[in-house]
Amino acid sequence: MPLSPEERARITAVILAGGLGRRMGGQDKGLTHLAGRPMAAHVLERLIPQVGTVIVNANRNTAEYGRLGPPVLSDRLSDFQGPLAGVACALAHTHTPLLLTVPCDSPLLPVDLATRLYRALAAADAEVAVAHDGERIHPVFALLRGELRASLEAYLAAGERKIERWFDTRHCIAVDCADVVDAFLNINDADALADLEERLRRAPAEPTQRRSAP
Repeated sequence: MPLSPEERARITAVILAGGLGRRMGGQDKGLTHLAGRPMAAHVLERLIPQVGTVIVNANRNTAEYGRLGPPVLSDRLSDFQGPLAGVACALAHTHTPLLLTVPCDSPLLPVDLATRLYRALAAADAEVAVAHDGERIHPVFALLRGELRASLEAYLAAGERKIERWFDTRHCIAVDCADVVDAFLNINDADALADLEERLRRAPAEPTQRRSAP
């Protein structure tokens, strides 16, 4: 069952666009065009119906991201310290009980991602719910409770950066998303971008291959 308006209002989503895009030759991946629009615009389009509020975490080209509509926030930590720095930034500015995190370079993200993670988080009374595609988790596709801000800031202050290691310190559950495995496709280089452009030009899209649940 889809989330109610009241449930959606409990969730802020952050599009994580704060990286350096090294595998894209230094290009800002979220602003790289796919089918005539920035990849972050595709992500935003899928997110808006799922949550109450959307923000963008970006450390460069903030004016360009601002044209997409949502507020743009930059890391409080310097030197591009990874996705957890962006999550910490979002938690510091989020006033909803829950934060949904997604990357800027996954334009096919599930249209029901918030519902899947919200229902699982509530059922398990967990602190973090993270997407699992049947083979592995996708740690930046996660729903976490707002009260984790202090824990995350302490983790970062200790010099830690690995997101999975932080999840291991919390009550974290993996959520079966094996039926939408293609939705977690990351566009990390020019070849992947060209392949997806070609795929989107074909219609209908190929059916998703289901994997076994974790």
